[in-house]
Amino acid sequence: MSELAYVHLGFGADAVDYREAWERQREVHAARFADEIPDTCLLLEHRPVYTAGRRTLESERPLDGTPVVDVDRGGKITWHGPGQLVGYPILKLPRPVDVVAHVRRLEEALIRTCAEFGLETSRLEGRSGVWVLGAPTGEGEGGPSLGGLALDFDPRLQDEEYDTRLMGPEYAPSNAGQRGEDRKLAAIGIRVAKGVTMHGFSLNCDSDNTSFDRIVPCGIRDAGVTSLSGELGRPVSVTEVLPVVEKHLRVVLEESVPLPRAV
Repeated sequence: MSELAYVHLGFGADAVDYREAWERQREVHAARFADEIPDTCLLLEHRPVYTAGRRTLESERPLDGTPVVDVDRGGKITWHGPGQLVGYPILKLPRPVDVVAHVRRLEEALIRTCAEFGLETSRLEGRSGVWVLGAPTGEGEGGPSLGGLALDFDPRLQDEEYDTRLMGPEYAPSNAGQRGEDRKLAAIGIRVAKGVTMHGFSLNCDSDNTSFDRIVPCGIRDAGVTSLSGELGRPVSVTEVLPVVEKHLRVVLEESVPLPRAV
């Protein structure tokens, strides 16, 4: 890959409006396609916003009509906001583009970042992103047990289309850690146009994850969300995580030579 340049768009009080960052992505994408600039990663925090990828279903959006920005990336609906580090690596890849390999490289950089903070994370087969794996599901006294939460009736075992937003707080995505379930720490959603990537990843550092409770995050109903702060039991700010992400993203991208997708 070419030299990777980092651009900080804004953090904290200078967090960036989503549409403003999206327009900046388009500008950088055009410049990278024309070889006017090297591979570039935009790093920032967003002001609170819900964004929906192309595969988002109506049933996964906020029930109260909260505005959602529809975007041209893959994946489904998610939330961005304070306490979450967002990265948009805009890279030129060899054609035909291997999208899966690109996603795996981003996951690897984030997994290494979490490991440096002392948190073991993993991939989850069939689901992109970086995950903290939950306790095995088993049978306990009094009925089914999900991560230590014993319930006489659990809709996850009865109805594949149940809606966590209509259940009690014990089912909220932000409480998945208390239930001992799988929970997503970092989400990835990308687009490739003209052989150049757009969009990217979001890593929850010290975010208020209750914002995810108003949607079906990434369209996943049987798992939840978490943050570095929540898992480590101490505040872990975006500012603290930023240089670590930069280091591992650069190392991973320099270690691997992107190859065209096999045809």
